[in-house]
Amino acid sequence: MQHLSPLQIRQQCRSGSFSGNTSGLAPGFVQANMAILPKAYAADFLQFCHFNPKPCPLLGMATAPGAFDMPALAAELDIRTDLPKYRIFQQGQLSAEVSDVRSYWRDDLVTFLIGCSFSFEEALLADGLEIRNITEQVNVPMYRTNLSCTPAGVFHGGMVVSMRPMTPANAIRAIQICSRFPQVHGAPVHFGNPEAIGISDISRPDFGDAVSIKPGEVPVFWACGVTPQVAIANAKLDFCITHSPGHMLLTDLKNSQLSVF
Repeated sequence: MQHLSPLQIRQQCRSGSFSGNTSGLAPGFVQANMAILPKAYAADFLQFCHFNPKPCPLLGMATAPGAFDMPALAAELDIRTDLPKYRIFQQGQLSAEVSDVRSYWRDDLVTFLIGCSFSFEEALLADGLEIRNITEQVNVPMYRTNLSCTPAGVFHGGMVVSMRPMTPANAIRAIQICSRFPQVHGAPVHFGNPEAIGISDISRPDFGDAVSIKPGEVPVFWACGVTPQVAIANAKLDFCITHSPGHMLLTDLKNSQLSVF
C-alpha cells in the first residue's frame, strides 16, 4: 500500500478493498481529516476553524452544498466513497461507522478538509526521527485534553491531541521541523507531563491505539484533527459525517507544498 498513489488508494477505498489506517501511506502526499455538515452549520464551523488553526487547519471546503468532489485537492474524488472509513453522527451521538456514505448523502451537505498530522510524519522520518505508531504498525494514540478551543456559534470543546514518544533532544528537533508546516498542525502544543494538559493515563488513549514509551523518552503532543469531532458532538448536530480517526483522505497535494520555509 505504501507505494500506491493517492488516487490508487482512493480507488481501493471506493471499491471496498481497503478500509484500514492510512498512517505511512502514499509518502510525500497530504492526508486530510474530514467533516461534512448541513449548510445551516457551515458558517459557524468555518469560523471555528479560523479561530482554532492549530487543531483545525483548513485545507479546503466544497464549492457548493451537495458537491462531493474537490478538484483542487484530489482528482476524480468522490468524498462519499474515497475514505477508508467514516463516522455518522446523529443528535451529537455516534450512530454508525461505515465505508461508504452514499446512502446518507444529502444535497445540503458541505464538506470541509482539515490538515492531518500524518503529513508531517514524513518530514520527521526524513530527519531520522522514529514515529512509534508507524514502527509498531498501529493507529496513532489520541487524547482529550483540558486545552480549550475558542468557541464559534454552536461549536465548542477541548482540544484533542495526538502523541508520539521521543527523547527530549528529538522533541526539540520535532518542534523545529513541524514549525514549517502550520497547515498540518505545526509544532507540538506540549511535551512532557501528560497530567499538565488533563491526560490522567497515557496508556489509555481516547482514540487510536497505545504505543510503547521507552526509558528516557517523553510524550510529545500535537494538536489533532479529531478536535472538530468533539466540537461537533458537543453541538449535538442533527446530522454529520466525519472520517473515522486514523482513516484519512489521501489528497494529490504534496507535503512539500505546505512548507512555509
